[in-house]
Amino acid sequence: MDRVKIEKNGTVAYLIMCNKENKQDLDFANQFIEALDNIEADKGIKALIITSDDEKNWSQGINLEWLQKAYTSKDFDTIKKFLYRMNDLFKKLIFYPIPTIAEITGHAFGNGALLSCCCDFRFMRNDRGFFCFPEVDVRIPFLPSMIAYAKKAIPYQNFQKMVFTGKRFTAKEMEQLNGIHKACENLEELKATTLEFAKSFNKARGIYAELKRRMYVDILEAFEKDKEIIESLQIMA
Repeated sequence: MDRVKIEKNGTVAYLIMCNKENKQDLDFANQFIEALDNIEADKGIKALIITSDDEKNWSQGINLEWLQKAYTSKDFDTIKKFLYRMNDLFKKLIFYPIPTIAEITGHAFGNGALLSCCCDFRFMRNDRGFFCFPEVDVRIPFLPSMIAYAKKAIPYQNFQKMVFTGKRFTAKEMEQLNGIHKACENLEELKATTLEFAKSFNKARGIYAELKRRMYVDILEAFEKDKEIIESLQIMA
């Protein structure tokens, strides 16, 4: 896999995005899901850290150049396939039976920020990178599911502020907005903090997964609402 790789530190697995800006397309989605499957199959893993090997970027979200090319050529089947596959990824991560921790090493924009919202916990470095929902400026509206799971990660009033302004936020600002669990001063502190936190987990997968299923019923319902919007793409065009 050239988009992601897996490493282990005792009972902690690392899913490392390794394609610089880590922009999302079909290959990204497929490789990410495969990695999640492989990690879940290892019964010795008690927590998962999702990180990037690029010190500037965590994930810059959708590959807009790739998406625009598909849209211009009216390749709506590819666009739909991508949206459904990303939803597969997001849903799998939200309902993952192992604690998931986003170690945000740099920029998390758009779908990249949403990817972190799918995780159970978020830590971010303050000396580099911004957290941003630029959809209002790039003119791509959220799907219902995106709003639902972002609200589990960020208090709704603060989420509204982020969405309607499209502003870039530092880790300290995200901490103040209760959008992340801790702002770390630098990359070294970020890595040490997330690993220490991840190693504190030893939860039974069955109860962890069941708690998520019961807590996030509204998110499952929102994923169902996505389907009508995705299927209408060609009509809207």
